[in-house]
Amino acid sequence: MLEVQEPDALTGAALERIEADEFMPEEERVHAKAAVRDDDSEALAYLVDPTDLVAEVPGVELAQASWSTEPIDHDPESMEWDLDEEDGVFEEEGDSA
Repeated sequence: MLEVQEPDALTGAALERIEADEFMPEEERVHAKAAVRDDDSEALAYLVDPTDLVAEVPGVELAQASWSTEPIDHDPESMEWDLDEEDGVFEEEGDSA
């Protein structure tokens, strides 16, 4: 879980990265900027390379990565999670690891 505390800063950083990409075709740049403005996960995808996140983990090769965002109310003091059906987990309490 990642908490975006300053969505405007995230979006701004992604827009700067897109603008600085000298190899991105203009048509793609226009599309990328619109996507970043509409969805925080798109902004994150322009700033974080998932391959870099696992590159040093032994025995792991990244096959595919995706990002999604969903606004939630999260109480960091609570250990109760109420995830939806797509997540495959329902209202677990405590740390099961």
